[in-house]
Amino acid sequence: MSTAIRAQAGSLKAAPIAKSLVFRPCSIRAAGRPQLRSASGDAGSRMAVVTFAKGGKGGKGGKAEAPAKEEKGGKGGAAAGGGADVQKIAAEAKKDADERMKKCLAVVGDGFNTIRTGRANPAILDKITVDYFGAPTPLKQMGTVTVPDASTLMITPFDKTSLRDIERAIQESDIGINPNNDGERIRLIMPPMTQERRKDLAKQVSKMAEDGKVAVRNVRKDALKKVDKVELPKDDKKALEDDIQKLTDTYVKKVEDAAKAKTEEVMKL
Repeated sequence: MSTAIRAQAGSLKAAPIAKSLVFRPCSIRAAGRPQLRSASGDAGSRMAVVTFAKGGKGGKGGKAEAPAKEEKGGKGGAAAGGGADVQKIAAEAKKDADERMKKCLAVVGDGFNTIRTGRANPAILDKITVDYFGAPTPLKQMGTVTVPDASTLMITPFDKTSLRDIERAIQESDIGINPNNDGERIRLIMPPMTQERRKDLAKQVSKMAEDGKVAVRNVRKDALKKVDKVELPKDDKKALEDDIQKLTDTYVKKVEDAAKAKTEEVMKL
């Protein structure tokens, strides 16, 4: 019996424990909080890190809080950037409106200069063009204009052959002055104006002034439309609209003052 047992025992071979057994890190959880399986960089440790990030109240809370702060910070930066954009938009809108309103005022002033007041003023010739060799040419580019006395304008052309063309252009204009051509130059003598004529000119001044104020208000209207197309905070948009309105009021007042001064000049005997 003992011999058989020894034979069976001899036939058995022990398994190579050291070579076949593989020890793997285990995960132990206590009170709902995970622990890392291994400090090494294998797949098990990576799984442990992921588990830690997703599991547990403390881990979840910590991860959620940090992005929230970062997001708020990002919004704050955007708000600060938006503030800078608001200032830039407001400055550009006011600058554009100011330049355009200034041009409207200049046009009104040029129109007032073309209205004669009984005194010699070369500006009354600004709108006259001469048909010079088939090309419309401003009269002032064709010669020199001088004021020898308070009631006389003298035109000396660069090309004497253009005297007839200049004379014809003046006769066909609306300045109401008959030119005197002596073969060398043209003289324009301002005729004395009647009171009725002065009143008519004062009406022209008033009409020009009204057109100028309409032009200024149209600039304001266009500027406000551009502001409406931009997304701005309510308070900033209201402040910008108020600034444009103040600018409009300023230029309307300038037109009115210029019209008042011109009317007094026209009506002065």
